[in-house]
Amino acid sequence: MQVNPYLFYDGSCEAAFKFYEKVLGAKIEMMMTHESAPESMPTPPGWKKKIMHASISIDGEVLMGSDAPPGHFNKPQGFSVSLMVEDPADAERKFKALSEGGSVNMPFGKTFFSKGFGMCVDRFGIPWMVNCRMEQ
Repeated sequence: MQVNPYLFYDGSCEAAFKFYEKVLGAKIEMMMTHESAPESMPTPPGWKKKIMHASISIDGEVLMGSDAPPGHFNKPQGFSVSLMVEDPADAERKFKALSEGGSVNMPFGKTFFSKGFGMCVDRFGIPWMVNCRMEQ
């Protein structure tokens, strides 16, 4: 069994995944627009170029996402995408990149449980936690 987060965006899925590809060193595995859907499938006006389904690989882990259909987007809440990063400097760099243009809920810094931890919401509205574990 595999469990993967599926993120919904308010029309910005393509930009978000390209951003994650750049700042997290991820790889977009698939990005399908509504344009590639069968003619019989109803598509909202102006929605052909929006993302129907996308997947991205981040160090072998998979995030999936799409643009929520018009009128069906809800602001993400009640979860965070969590990144576990080995190197504290790399963790801080990723945190700063993710939080740029977004908001910081907890600045990145050393805690009693980690070499570095921070919480933010990226410019696309997705909540993130970046953690660099203490050595066991």
